Amino acid sequence: MSAEPAPAPRVPLKRLIVPIAAMTFVVAAANVLVQHPVQHYGLDDKLTWGAFAYPFAFLVTDLTNRRFGPAGARLAVYAGFALAVAMSVALATPRVALASGTAFLFGQLLDVAVFARLRQLAWWRAPLAASMLGSAIDTALFFSLAFAGAPELSAPVALLPSLEVPLWVSLGVYDFIVKLIFAGLLLAPYGALMGVVRPFERAAPAR
Repeated sequence: MSAEPAPAPRVPLKRLIVPIAAMTFVVAAANVLVQHPVQHYGLDDKLTWGAFAYPFAFLVTDLTNRRFGPAGARLAVYAGFALAVAMSVALATPRVALASGTAFLFGQLLDVAVFARLRQLAWWRAPLAASMLGSAIDTALFFSLAFAGAPELSAPVALLPSLEVPLWVSLGVYDFIVKLIFAGLLLAPYGALMGVVRPFERAAPAR
C-alpha cells in the first residue's frame, strides 16, 4: 500500500498580510471607481474606471499562489474578501458591496484553481489562463448582481450597430475586454516579480 502524500504545511495568516492588504485596497478602489464612467472618447456608456483597477487583484492572487501554493492563496482570498466587503460597505452602496464580494470570491477562487492546475507549464500560461477565466466569472457576476434592473443603468445603448443592450450589459462587456487586455499586460510585472518569488516558491499540490 502506497503512503499518502503529506499535506502541505499550513501558511500562517501573518505571512499573508501584504497580499491581503493589496487585495483589499484593489477591490475597495475598484468598487468606488466602478461607479464613475470614463467620460472621454465617447466611452461613458461603455466603460468605468473600475475596469482599470480590478485586474491587479488577479496579479496579487497569482503571485500569492506561486509563493505559498493554492492553500495559501485561498486563505488570502478569504481574508481579502472579508476585509474588502467591510470596506466596500462604507465606500459604495450595499448592493455594489455585496455584488463585489460575491464576484470577488468566485472569480478569485476559480483563478486559484486554474493557476494550480497549470503552474508547472510555461511561466506565463498559468497567470494568463487563470486571470482570463477568473475575469469572466467575476464580470458576469458583478455586473448582473450590482446593476441588473437598476433604472439608471437599464437604458438601451448600442453594443454593436445592430444590437442594443441595457447600459449595464454594455459596461460589463467592455469591462471584460479591458480585463482581458490587462491579463496580457500584467504578465510583464508578474514575470519581473518571479525573480523575487521563485526562490521562496512553495511547490504545493492543488488541494
